[in-house]
Amino acid sequence: MNTDKVVDLAEAIAAHVHSGDTVALEGFSHLIPFAAGHEIIRQGITDLTFCRMTPDLICDMMLAAGCVSKLVCSFFASGSAGSLYEVRRRLEHHDPEPLEVEEYSHHAMVLRYHAGAARLPFMPIRSFAGSDIPSINPNIKLVADPYTGGTTYVVPPLNPDVTIIHAQRADTRGNAQIWGITGVQQEAVYAAERAIVVVEEIVAPEVIRADPNRTLIPAHAVDAVCVVPQGAHPSYVQGSYDRDCAFYREWTPISKDPQRLQEWLDDHVRNTADHAEYLDVLGRDRMAGLAVGSRPSGSVDYGRRLLGTELAAAEAGEHAAARTSDAAGPADRTEGTGGAAGTPATTTTDGGQA
Repeated sequence: MNTDKVVDLAEAIAAHVHSGDTVALEGFSHLIPFAAGHEIIRQGITDLTFCRMTPDLICDMMLAAGCVSKLVCSFFASGSAGSLYEVRRRLEHHDPEPLEVEEYSHHAMVLRYHAGAARLPFMPIRSFAGSDIPSINPNIKLVADPYTGGTTYVVPPLNPDVTIIHAQRADTRGNAQIWGITGVQQEAVYAAERAIVVVEEIVAPEVIRADPNRTLIPAHAVDAVCVVPQGAHPSYVQGSYDRDCAFYREWTPISKDPQRLQEWLDDHVRNTADHAEYLDVLGRDRMAGLAVGSRPSGSVDYGRRLLGTELAAAEAGEHAAARTSDAAGPADRTEGTGGAAGTPATTTTDGGQA
């Protein structure tokens, strides 16, 4: 069976994102799937219900491009840079037309994804007590608590037609690894009918297996994997490139002016063939200025099952001594005893793997 899910981003969007869909683009602070949002714009997909915690610049762009008819979001802001002026025009002045909005808190959005992933009918939440948000969102309901006789707010499940996330790496099957701030990507993927994972690089399965705890998105939940280096710009990818803070500041005057915003979309998105061409228009020197230095994480020893002569040695207490020797430094031995995750195994005389 062919388990290779790597496809071009344009092919993945065409196959899995359709006009009228409910689409979640998640990634918190970093790993925001901007390249995927731009490709939705290029393909002229419309009438989307756009779901996202902190909708930020990608929401402003997709809304201005005519892709979005409804927002399901929390905390409307462009990171630390200010307002989303396309969103404000729609909400405050109905310019060029009104925008339907379903607003929640961050915590409520997380719980909605949790409920969606677990296929639950609702999720209780206490933090809306004293808040004005339930008065503007009828989907937040106050119900009787069957255990205490009191009341609690509940929120409905969120089940997108498709969730799109960005990650540092994946194998060709779709096992995707994330480190740094993780946000709600895992829940949003499990809650969706389809999932697209955009990554900085494809790595060998051995790399994924060497550090399994970083695999937040397993292959069985993924429909397509797309390799798009620097595809989260202007947000950052922990360990790959920094946040383009200047871009966020530059966005304010762009989004304030509807004509300038449309010109920006034409120059950087609609008239570019793909993300690589977007980066060319943006300026490769700009991306070079966002480079980060190396700072590897510490390694851990996951351990492995002992076989053959190793097991006999362990019963005699020799294996523990060998592990202590490993920790102190390298030693000349004919049989390997394991080490840091990812270290190739050696073969023992009885055919077992060390």
